[in-house]
Amino acid sequence: MAGDSDPATWILDKCKAQGFALAGVCDADPPRWGTEFRQWLDAGKHGEMAYLDEHFGATQDPNQVLEGAQSVVMVADLYATRDEPADTVVPGVGRIARYARGHDYHMAIKKRLHTICDEARVIFPGEEFRAFVDTAPMNEREFAARAGLGWIAKHTLVINPTLGSWMVLGGFLTTMKLDKPTHQPSYEDHCGTCTRCIDACPTDAITPYSVDATRCISYLTIEHRSPIDEQLMAQMGDWVAGCDICQEVCPHNSPKAFAEDHESHASYGTKRAGLDLLAILGWDTDKRREALATSALKRVKLDQFRRNAAIAAGHALHKNELPELRSKLEQIESDESEPGLVRQAARWALADRHDP
Repeated sequence: MAGDSDPATWILDKCKAQGFALAGVCDADPPRWGTEFRQWLDAGKHGEMAYLDEHFGATQDPNQVLEGAQSVVMVADLYATRDEPADTVVPGVGRIARYARGHDYHMAIKKRLHTICDEARVIFPGEEFRAFVDTAPMNEREFAARAGLGWIAKHTLVINPTLGSWMVLGGFLTTMKLDKPTHQPSYEDHCGTCTRCIDACPTDAITPYSVDATRCISYLTIEHRSPIDEQLMAQMGDWVAGCDICQEVCPHNSPKAFAEDHESHASYGTKRAGLDLLAILGWDTDKRREALATSALKRVKLDQFRRNAAIAAGHALHKNELPELRSKLEQIESDESEPGLVRQAARWALADRHDP
């Protein structure tokens, strides 16, 4: 082992050297919220994300992800800061969530985790390491809270009292037994009586410490591949991929809540705060691939993106004269060769009855 550092300190120093905003260690014991997760799945609140149910057993036993796992190292990147200006609504432009405005966080985090794991295999021969960034059945938020990165808030995201919640998570399992450093923090829940995230959610998807994915705009725009209920369409606004509302209203993301400045990681510098709706509606496979080449939004299928754009266009047309956008929607709605979910969204968008 290098120097006189214990294994946990050595690993956390490597995480810091790789530019992670936060890093911590914890045991690899099964998650403590397994019963609640099972009840959430049984209630169908995962929607079309069948993989969550299929891999439930593995989420409850890290040894099914890495045999002999004893410890978890969790890291976080900051992808936005509390002092960034609020989004400006631009007629004819669909917003995307802040985490997806720069490079794909999966690639940005996993490359650096692999570097740490490869070096650790040399320093600690005989030990195993497996990195994950949404790529293994791990309850990343619970392990992040256990590793001292923050607490799981009422909107179910992890909040750090210094950084807020504009974070993406990753980590790795190891067969090493890592002792928690004496200086590693542990946070109590500081949501208190606040319900701003719950009150602000347009689709009423949030109840304290739980989100009904089937009503969540992030789920609807990214994971849901079928037509969307028209009552939910009416609440989706100009979001075409993801949603930030519950984080935007959180007092822990307010500039007044912090005593020091922190910068987001360079990988997430904004390339696109939004996408032109008319352009999306005209995408084919190649245009979609080109537009999303380095984005985490590559997982959103072409038909889904065009459906989302049609819904956002309906909200835009309710308040603005956008003749080209209207004409494109009329063309889609009348074209029987168009996918049904896109035609349905275009038909809804052209109806004169949106926005509460």
